[in-house]
Amino acid sequence: MSGPVGLAIIGCGTVSHQYLRTLAGYPDDVRVLACADLDAARAAEVAEKYGVPAATDVPSAIAHPDVELVVNLTVPAAHDLVAADAINAGRHVYNEKPLSLDRTSGARMLAAAATAGVRVGGAPDTFLAPGMATALRLAADGGIGTPQSALLIMQSPGPESWHPSPEFLYQHGAGPLFDIGPYYLTALTAAFGPARRVVAQGRRAFASRTIGSGPKAGTAFDVEVPTHVTALIEFTDGPVATLVMSFDSPLARTGLLELTGTEATLALPDPNAHRANGRILRRGAQEWAELPAEHDDPHVGRGFGVTEMARAIRAGVPHAASGERALHVLDLMLSIQESVDNGGYVEVGSSF
Repeated sequence: MSGPVGLAIIGCGTVSHQYLRTLAGYPDDVRVLACADLDAARAAEVAEKYGVPAATDVPSAIAHPDVELVVNLTVPAAHDLVAADAINAGRHVYNEKPLSLDRTSGARMLAAAATAGVRVGGAPDTFLAPGMATALRLAADGGIGTPQSALLIMQSPGPESWHPSPEFLYQHGAGPLFDIGPYYLTALTAAFGPARRVVAQGRRAFASRTIGSGPKAGTAFDVEVPTHVTALIEFTDGPVATLVMSFDSPLARTGLLELTGTEATLALPDPNAHRANGRILRRGAQEWAELPAEHDDPHVGRGFGVTEMARAIRAGVPHAASGERALHVLDLMLSIQESVDNGGYVEVGSSF
């Protein structure tokens, strides 16, 4: 086939607005034909705002005759079901993170796609952004010498002060590790390759939290997952990394992802952003040097991985934000969680 790849957006929550704004910048690559949500009014509102031709139910959106790729923006607990429906209908699928809630379901999703002859992609796509890609390319070309270690830190008080419906972010499949961790760990694995084993600890500062904004402001809800996680990660090729993911810190500190090699330390751009550049401190230097992006793209944003996948489909080449990469990051996070729960080192069985 030729021309733009037809898309269906499933899940019209907050993140769908970011996707649709990004996708609108690539009319030669993608065309959003339908959107669907369990809340029909919300789907209709999103369709009208972004000029999507059809707002319908999930089965109808997936079955649309011109849809080739389903963009799955549902809550984590629904990722497997929606992806299975898309694959069964012969559609490619791109899942928001995490790919799935468990390894078995994630592996089953990839196996079903392989049998059906369709592709699976997975967020996050920030490792493809111009500034991040420039920094990662420098590291891959030996710009920091032999990679040795990494430091990743994301600390905040939590999203309940600004998010109007934050409950799901504190339930199984979320928390700082599964909600924010994929951005950092995807960039880290893009730099160091597959992880080999982990050891971790975690804690939960509060048994419940209170929504701070929106129509549900003042409503308390239960916290089901660790809200502070610290992990040590060993990689197959040798480097090690220290990870801190926390929703328990009054001090907000985000975007810290540093790679240290024998010749330099590389500060990657914020892995939860698309419009930032890296910095490098070379051995013997007194000042950081900026790393301007090698190319610019004014439309890059959340959802760019869908566009990259669509281009790869048309070109018949592998796409970068692959299901295998997303499954390995899921496996890595689950291994960290298992170490938190049970103690000791946990082997990471997958690769990409």
